[in-house]
Amino acid sequence: MKFDMVVIGGGLVGASLVAALKNSGLKIALIESREPPPIPKDESWDSRVYAISPGSTGFLRNHAIWQRMDASRVTPVYDMAVFGDDCSSHIQFGAYEVGVAELACIVENRQLQTAVWTALQSQNDDLEIICPTQCTAITWHESHAEIQLENGRLLDTALVVGADGGNSWVRQQANIEVSRHPYKQIGVVANFSTELPHRNVAHQWFRRDGVLALLPLPDNRVSMVWSTSEAHATELRATSPEQLCHRVEEAASHALGELQLITPPVGFPLNFVHVGSLIKPRLVLVGDAAHGIHPLAGQGVNLGLRDVRKLAEILNDRGLQSDIGDFALLRRYECARKEDILAMELVTDGLQKLFINPDPTLARLRNLGLEITNRLPLIKNQLMQHALS
Repeated sequence: MKFDMVVIGGGLVGASLVAALKNSGLKIALIESREPPPIPKDESWDSRVYAISPGSTGFLRNHAIWQRMDASRVTPVYDMAVFGDDCSSHIQFGAYEVGVAELACIVENRQLQTAVWTALQSQNDDLEIICPTQCTAITWHESHAEIQLENGRLLDTALVVGADGGNSWVRQQANIEVSRHPYKQIGVVANFSTELPHRNVAHQWFRRDGVLALLPLPDNRVSMVWSTSEAHATELRATSPEQLCHRVEEAASHALGELQLITPPVGFPLNFVHVGSLIKPRLVLVGDAAHGIHPLAGQGVNLGLRDVRKLAEILNDRGLQSDIGDFALLRRYECARKEDILAMELVTDGLQKLFINPDPTLARLRNLGLEITNRLPLIKNQLMQHALS
């Protein structure tokens, strides 16, 4: 079978790229190793949530994805309060200050995944979804690439898109250089109901034992992301629900009163991943296959969606170029994305190293920096503009 593009990885990033190319005239195959996400049929809550920026929200709305979600499960963030580890320094961000309706929207993973895949079902005959299946080999040629599937089927394509996550198999097959280091931290996630209303405020505490974030969910509920040491994460996941609530209440300075656990805590390891190149002849990487950053800024998924937005824009505006695997076309994508990716890598990696350093002088300086930044509206707004994109 001949395709213009084969996207390997049907997660949020890969599937949304396919949705964004609905009217591109390209013949596309989407390969995913797991079954499509089922439509949620109960009222339970997903432990994994995303903070979707206004720019990403607009992109998803433009491609008929955002509208497919249950609006009652989406929570706008109007303000964000960030606290240092001295219990007094802080910085406050507000949507009103930067002239937007909200700073972000908090969305459950399964709600958004289901919305994207539902949108794909309405695409025309130019899309073939091959799922569930595994790829077993990729061979690159000057004029095309060949992808072998586990059932023996061979796909011929002008362009391969690697959207298969942080441990990307596609990236490995292409021998793209990767530098990575583990943060030796675990992101512990869980949902809670709160005694006090969150008032659509996202809270974050830079603590000596890691970074704690409480993100607003509908009604009096919040989603916790506690990025902490492996030993502390193991301890948090092993403790009783009552003790976990008590520890989160204390770590959050009782900002939301008493907590009740809704979903049991689960954890995922945190790693920094820098990819030497986003492209090779007839190959492009997007999402976690192209970068991996610390979640302290809540920008991982938005960074991936910005990859998709730029790649879809370039391919949709390719003009008379019939070969979408043309290296000059792919170079436009890499040049457009490199600066944004590098900036987020430097900021998130630098902040993580800054706030885990126990040096007391450095602690005073970083907390002073929060206070100074909080009193300088121009700098605050500049910081926010990138996060809103």
